[in-house]
Amino acid sequence: MSQTPELVVRGLHVAVEGKSILKGLDFEVARGEVHALMGPNGSGKSTFANTLMGHPRYQVTAGEILFKGRNVLEMQPDERSRAGLFMAFQYPVAIPGVSIANFLRTALNARLAPPETNGTGTVPARRGIAPKEFRALLREKMALLRMDEAVATRYLNDGFSGGEKKRAEILQMAVLKPEIAILDETDSGLDIDALRVVADGVNALAGPDMGVLIITHYQRILNYIKPHFVHVMVDGRIQISGGPELALELESRGYDWVREQQEEVETP
Repeated sequence: MSQTPELVVRGLHVAVEGKSILKGLDFEVARGEVHALMGPNGSGKSTFANTLMGHPRYQVTAGEILFKGRNVLEMQPDERSRAGLFMAFQYPVAIPGVSIANFLRTALNARLAPPETNGTGTVPARRGIAPKEFRALLREKMALLRMDEAVATRYLNDGFSGGEKKRAEILQMAVLKPEIAILDETDSGLDIDALRVVADGVNALAGPDMGVLIITHYQRILNYIKPHFVHVMVDGRIQISGGPELALELESRGYDWVREQQEEVETP
C-alpha cells in the first residue's frame, strides 16, 4: 500500500442550511488502500461524500481537503473529477436521450483532454480517445462487470433496476480509472447476486493505482470487498477506527456502544 495519502481531510466542519453536520473530520486515503466508513443514519457520511465532490448545498465552515497536495475546496466539481476523484452515487440519476456509450466517451474525453481556454473563453478539447479504441475499452470493462454489450446503447439509467444502476456506476469507475473512488452506499437496494457482481467489479479495479472509500451502514458488502481500515462516524466525527474486525463487531453490537463510549470520554 502507498505510504503517502492522496486524499487528506483535516478539521473539516460542514453545515447544511445553517445546521452543523460535520464537526471536525480528520481522514486520509492513499492509493492501494480500501477504507470503509460506517455509521448510523444522520451521522454525516453522505455529507462528507457530497462535500468532497463539490455539491453546492454543503457549506464548508472550517478545515481543509487536500488531493495530491491541491486544495480541493478551490476546485469546481468537474476539476475534482478530472484530477482523479470519483463518486458512485447512492441514487444515480437517469438521463433519457443520452446513451451509456456516448456519456462514457464524453466523460473520458473530458478526463483525458480537458477543455482548453483561449482569449475568448473555453473551447472544446482538440483530442480524445479514438472511437475504435473506446469501443474496445468499453467492451473490456463491460465483460469485467458481466454486463451485456447491448446495455451500452441504452439511455443512462433510464428504466434501469437498482442493480443495473449500480453496475453502470461501477462501469463509469472502470472507464474513468480514478485515483480515489468513493462508493456512497452502493450496496443500497441490491439483491445478493447484484451485490456480488458489483463487489467483484470493485475488487478487480482496486489495486496499487486506486484507493477506495466505501460508505455503508452495513457489514454485508464488506463480506465481498475486504477493507484495510474501518472507520465509524457518529455525530459528524470519526469516533473509532480499526481493521476489518471492527465491521464484524458493529454487525453484532450495533452503534449504540460507540455513542456510549464517546459520551464517557466527553463527560468531565
